[in-house]
Amino acid sequence: MRETRIEKDSLGEIEVPSNALYAAQTQRALQNFAISGLTMPQAFIRALALIKKAAAQTNLDLALLEPDIAMAIVSACDEILEYEYADQFPVDVFQTGSGTSSNMNINEVLATLASRSLGSNVSANDHVNMGQSSNDVIPSAIHISAVLELETRLLPSLRYLQETLRAKASTLSETVKTGRTHLMDAMPITMQQELEGWASQLEQIEESISFSGKKMLSLAQGGTAVGTGVNTHKDFAALFASKIASATGFQFEPSRNFFASLSSQDAAVSLSGQMKTLAVALMKISNDLRWMNSGPLAGLGEISLEALQPGSSIMPGKVNPVIPEAVAMVAAQVIGNDATITVAGQSGNFQLNVMLPVIAYNLLQSLDILANAMSSLADESIKTFTVNNETLEKSLATNPILVTALNPIIGYSAAAKIAQQAYAEGRTIVDVASEQTELSREELLILLNPSRLTQ
Repeated sequence: MRETRIEKDSLGEIEVPSNALYAAQTQRALQNFAISGLTMPQAFIRALALIKKAAAQTNLDLALLEPDIAMAIVSACDEILEYEYADQFPVDVFQTGSGTSSNMNINEVLATLASRSLGSNVSANDHVNMGQSSNDVIPSAIHISAVLELETRLLPSLRYLQETLRAKASTLSETVKTGRTHLMDAMPITMQQELEGWASQLEQIEESISFSGKKMLSLAQGGTAVGTGVNTHKDFAALFASKIASATGFQFEPSRNFFASLSSQDAAVSLSGQMKTLAVALMKISNDLRWMNSGPLAGLGEISLEALQPGSSIMPGKVNPVIPEAVAMVAAQVIGNDATITVAGQSGNFQLNVMLPVIAYNLLQSLDILANAMSSLADESIKTFTVNNETLEKSLATNPILVTALNPIIGYSAAAKIAQQAYAEGRTIVDVASEQTELSREELLILLNPSRLTQ
């Protein structure tokens, strides 16, 4: 039997583990929401700590909070920000839709730590939560945590993947391969062009993500319960935002309309949508790599991805494209997360969105796994794959679609007959065209040169 202590809240007494830093409201949440075992991400908890620290400093500056209590709260927040006491935030993601349980969880933990350091009682509600409501704290925590994860992890990883693609592409400018449309042979391209296409795709997505990210700099903090700012100082919102901006280095500012910021999560929905677009692009790139690596004998075999682990428990020597597969699964998860966030974003009932915790969880998970996946794809697939030039050259030599270059000279119909004959007889276009046209072999070698056709 674990040792417990008795804590009280407005509903009465409840037993809490003796060694827990949290109190009654957190314990009630643990009993009420024993649903998934999934807890709020560390990035979110750190954002809550930043909010509580900035709020204490703001209330101190506004002469609303006694200096010793304010500094005790600030010190307790610093401990959380140093990744201390991570086990004290056990509330399930699937909780009350406002995230009140998570807000009270950190309020109670900070009140306990501050009380211990101060030697007198610090209240979770009256002191730590002064001038705040769960209804503005949780939306603000979503925005702050998302901006920090976006700017310090996802965007750097996305840029790194682009740089890696372009560096690899620069070494492949002379590597000509058969292009493919509908998975069928098409006109030739260079592998540099192919990789530059991927990099450009990611660059355009980066621009869209950055634009959506800027919307997350707007904070609901100061709206309190319903957007009117009840029980908070008129200068709280502006001063609070300036402190968050100073602490993070990002230009957070008060929302232009607290009613909108409490009742909607449009900025989070928008950012999630852009991450879904990134996931779609990564799925495309990963699948291209898998196709290009397929074989090595019965597939395309254009490239060889680095062998990272045995690929089968029964087939000796088999090696699989494990990183592109993992990245594709990440993409699938992010697309699913976006669907959840989309539904949750619709749940702004009158003055409050009531699916805030699940928005926070899915948004931060998407940011996290995308950042990790892109780094892995860059380092363990793009940097290290090798080109099978012999396979590429063999495919190019017998590619009947090269006859497309003769369309302006002999016409589409005549070119189609040459292509069909070359394919049926397993001969090169040059050989058949030299028989079926008046062009010399020398002219044909120039017109049908795969490298020339990529320019």
